[in-house]
Amino acid sequence: MKFSVLFPHLDDRQRRLLMAAGVRGLRHGGVRAVAQAAAVSETTVRKGVFELEAGEEPLGRERPPGEGRYRQRSPS
Repeated sequence: MKFSVLFPHLDDRQRRLLMAAGVRGLRHGGVRAVAQAAAVSETTVRKGVFELEAGEEPLGRERPPGEGRYRQRSPS
């Protein structure tokens, strides 16, 4: 429930870090449990754990302006 409430307000990196923080409180099988609760892949959760352990500085933006997904064309 926590993930479904918070995820719409977070960017991709913030989501990964939130999930990684959830893994810290769990022991064996924590990555799998968090991945299932958040409905994401275990790889995504592991990436968050590595980012959290690395202690990297927060980024201003995840992607530079204009480098997001392509907009879908409307059918003509």
